[in-house]
Amino acid sequence: MERVTEGRWESLPITLSPGVLQTLRELGFPHMTPVQSATIPLFMNNKDVAAEAVTGSGKTLAFVIPILEILLRREEKLKKMQVGAIVITPTRELAVQIDEVLSHFTKHFPQFSQILLIGGRNPIEDIEKFKEHGGNIIIATPGRLEDMFRRKADGLDLASCVKSLDVLVLDEADRLLDMGFEASLNTILDFLPKQRRTGLFSATQTQEVENLVRAGLRNPVRISVKEKGVAASSTQKTPTRLENYYMICKADEKFNQLVHFLRQHKQEKHLVFFSTCACVEYYGKALESLVKNVKIMCIHGKMKHKRNKIFTEFRKLPSGILVCTDVMARGIDIPEVNWVLQYDPPSSASAFVHRCGRTARIGHLGSALVFLLPMEESYINFLSINQKCPMQEMKPLKNVVDVLPKLKTLALADRAMFEKGMKAFVSCVQAYAKHECNLIFRIKDLDFASFARGFALLRMPRMPELKGKCFSDFVPVSIDTDSIPFKDKNREKQRQKLLEQQRKERQENEGKRKFIRNKAWSKQKAKKEKKKKKMTTKRRREEGSDIEDEEMEELLNDTRLLKRLKKGKISEEEFEKRLMSSERKVKAVVDSESED
Repeated sequence: MERVTEGRWESLPITLSPGVLQTLRELGFPHMTPVQSATIPLFMNNKDVAAEAVTGSGKTLAFVIPILEILLRREEKLKKMQVGAIVITPTRELAVQIDEVLSHFTKHFPQFSQILLIGGRNPIEDIEKFKEHGGNIIIATPGRLEDMFRRKADGLDLASCVKSLDVLVLDEADRLLDMGFEASLNTILDFLPKQRRTGLFSATQTQEVENLVRAGLRNPVRISVKEKGVAASSTQKTPTRLENYYMICKADEKFNQLVHFLRQHKQEKHLVFFSTCACVEYYGKALESLVKNVKIMCIHGKMKHKRNKIFTEFRKLPSGILVCTDVMARGIDIPEVNWVLQYDPPSSASAFVHRCGRTARIGHLGSALVFLLPMEESYINFLSINQKCPMQEMKPLKNVVDVLPKLKTLALADRAMFEKGMKAFVSCVQAYAKHECNLIFRIKDLDFASFARGFALLRMPRMPELKGKCFSDFVPVSIDTDSIPFKDKNREKQRQKLLEQQRKERQENEGKRKFIRNKAWSKQKAKKEKKKKKMTTKRRREEGSDIEDEEMEELLNDTRLLKRLKKGKISEEEFEKRLMSSERKVKAVVDSESED
């Protein structure tokens, strides 16, 4: 394929509509990026495309513009309930962002309606909105879109609406598959017409994406765009304007280094990545108390309804700190991010690249820093080989204040903080054990005592990974952690009520026979009786008696009869009668043995 270089929009071999050009001027994009100049002409000439380009290279406009141009050139204009284009993306934040970009263009084309279908909102409201305003262009996450196809009973026959589909775009295609959306995508593809244009856009082309290209695209044109100055043989995935650093420090020094760094860069905008949702919750609260006069926000995948609001608000901030998981690692365009700080290395090398790509976007400068333990230093060489990602060392900062005692004080003052810390530690250890690069990130070599001190834990939690280990370097607090109250009075009241209930249950159960909770009482009893019968038989045989199981059953019946008598279930007369019968049977067996 002939290499297409970037230039002005007017230099494209296909003329763009005046409304599109006007929007581009309003957005301040007089020139195309390489991926845009390479992709747009092919997409508009009815080619299926599989585009790979470094993160932050302008892939969104590379499919938004062709969508509009293809729909404008339709012979038969779209009706309100007809769908002409669908954009599927892995996260709701990315979907919101694409919807926002598209809305800048559609205001010049009022004949097109667009609708956003994502989780965290009422699906019935989405159906009513679709029926009222239509949805010529749908931007959606896979789960919600699949759900919409099954809403015929609620008054929406989306399968009929998509018969007019011209364009399907899968943005961040590799992430769609990584997140387990393959089944949803296959279901959605079954509803769509085969005669359509399809585009796959991603920063990396994995084997799974390659399989999807073969299944969903017809004679696709593959586009791989590299930045200027990058050698043809190179496969570097990070932008060339990105300054990538790493810092080697001990586990119990890492948080102090992070806090010191953020205090020195208060006027800038940062993304701070952690490995788990629990870590985001814990360290987000900790940073709020330790880094003053800075707007600190938290976002992770388990937030259902708050995520869209937090994301939108942070994008508008001139400076601040967003504490997040990898839910913010892909395709998200947050203006003017100065630093991407990776407190925990991501679970995969490709995720490392995508995290870094939240800064230095579309020609801007940016920096990224990853914190590593001394035992993890070989990860740098791994990244340079695996991702062709050049990195330079940043030495640990000097004169750093130890904030961990203050973090302990916060945990002692509020049980919520104490519990968040314990959950964060447990989740982090479990995530560490599942790391893709387990030859480098070895859970067996991890210094758990130092790790726990880095979380400012008051005591070590009980978990399988710590079973049988001794932590002489970790000194737990001298107080009983069960006595730490919640700062929230209602939560503490509920906790005390639960503790009182548990105390009563313990008192009631004292002296009673203990049974395994998760097993039916009848099964436990039968098992114990069977065991008792077996032991009695064995003992009898050892004493020289060959009484068979049937006779032993009679002996065991005596014990049962006595219990029934005590409970008043049988009379004394009935008890004596049955006992005499049992004794006669046993005597007969013994007599027969003596005659032999």
